[in-house]
Amino acid sequence: MSFLIGDNMTGGYGAADILHDCTIAVELGEVVVIVGPNGAGKSTAMKAIFGMLDLRGGAVRLDGDDITKLSPQERVRRGMGFVPQTQNIFTSMTVRENLEMGAYLRTDDYSDTMAQVFELFPILKEKSRQIAGELSGGQRQQVAVARALMMEPRVLMLDEPTAGVSPIVMDELFDRILEVRDSGVAVLMVEQNASQALAIADRGYVLVTGENRFSDSGQALLDDAEVRRSFLGG
Repeated sequence: MSFLIGDNMTGGYGAADILHDCTIAVELGEVVVIVGPNGAGKSTAMKAIFGMLDLRGGAVRLDGDDITKLSPQERVRRGMGFVPQTQNIFTSMTVRENLEMGAYLRTDDYSDTMAQVFELFPILKEKSRQIAGELSGGQRQQVAVARALMMEPRVLMLDEPTAGVSPIVMDELFDRILEVRDSGVAVLMVEQNASQALAIADRGYVLVTGENRFSDSGQALLDDAEVRRSFLGG
């Protein structure tokens, strides 16, 4: 049984189904990447797993519990963190204030978590008093990921974490994501930079029109001639 699974998910927005019997699963201490062409339903699958849209079929289970009907906030309480692609930080607040907002559901002392986040992202400690909206795109993404980590999630979900950043910054973000995985967290990620993402992934899913087209280890998908030809540019 997978730690987190969106099992045979069917649903979308309004009357139109975007997902069709789509299954996505991730284990603790694993990076799973969802790739596919534009409009394939990648972000929709993430939102469905996080409770941001109603499913007409299938279920979402976390550590064996059915959480299909839970709100996103309740899923956060259960140990899920979600970083959307856009509007994922408070631009008028400082870096530290953003991190404090990430811990808004906690009633305990989270200073140790703050220290761990600053150790993972040293640049954020250096810029902790700076207004987040003044940071570079890559630094903003680090704030967004760090804020999600303030709740000490067991599952970290990232929607296009490297969108709009340079290749060097992308590599750095991927390194930090691997460190999060190595701490025992389950990482589920949607990425347009498919080849680079699959290279760090333990497993990957290729979605096409809301359906599972391929699923295998990251390396196996990179080595698959049809996957390379159809989805990775050769």
